Amino acid sequence: MAFKPQSEDESALSDINVTPLVDVMLVLVIILLVTAPLLTQSVHVSLPKTTQTTADIHKQPLQLGIDAQGAITLNKTSITDLGALESNLKTELEKDPEISVHLYADKAVVYEKLAQVMATVQHVGITKMAFVSIEQ
Repeated sequence: MAFKPQSEDESALSDINVTPLVDVMLVLVIILLVTAPLLTQSVHVSLPKTTQTTADIHKQPLQLGIDAQGAITLNKTSITDLGALESNLKTELEKDPEISVHLYADKAVVYEKLAQVMATVQHVGITKMAFVSIEQ
């Protein structure tokens, strides 16, 4: 910062010299660019080879759907009311106590209908339930 002798008719200088600040920032950026690749360390391992396995089709989750009109489907089979849904879910739960449910609900479904279906699933004793949505 350069100072001039201040005379009575001149005002004080209030300029800031930003050149040293820019120099320091450029040095920090260069240090960051040099050290960043060194921070990403990877471990090279040889992974074991195995045989290909097939998915267990008997352990598929139940597909419970509710369309915009409130119609319920279980594994693409139409269900007439919540009582029939409960009996079908009990039958599936007896076959597999670890069964899970994937719930497909239309965005126009009334919340009350969705809550009733979820309560029915919980009342049967199924504890694993997931909502399925579509990524946009």
